[in-house]
Amino acid sequence: MAVALLPPFEISVQSSDMAVRDALAQILTELGPLELSVEEAGTIELVLAEVLNNIVEHAYPEPDTSGDIHIYCSHRSDGLHLKITDQGAAMPDGAAPLGKQASLDVDLMDLPEGGFGWFLIQDLAKDVDYNRVENENQLTIRIAVALSS
Repeated sequence: MAVALLPPFEISVQSSDMAVRDALAQILTELGPLELSVEEAGTIELVLAEVLNNIVEHAYPEPDTSGDIHIYCSHRSDGLHLKITDQGAAMPDGAAPLGKQASLDVDLMDLPEGGFGWFLIQDLAKDVDYNRVENENQLTIRIAVALSS
């Protein structure tokens, strides 16, 4: 069964914890016509939650700083293409983290508190690419969902 392509759309929010929830809800609503499976919707939500939470926590880390986050979404035959931009702080060394899986073969008290986000993003998304263009962070990813044959 061929999946009809969805017209591109854009969502913009001000960085905050609540904005992440709002953006995720808006995106899943916009993707409704694709009739995604529970697994596909969950993958999109998990990847975007990790990306957006990283922006809120690291690109705009100060409690009194906030900024726009733009999410551009287009659906193509090879999946969902997303471009997420913000004007917050650049990633360290100008590159996205490698996303290595943290070792879980340690005592419970020695488990890392964080560091799983980029592993999940790299594992669940395809074609992950980060660039800093002038004063803007640009992250593009593809999530292989709602594929058309």
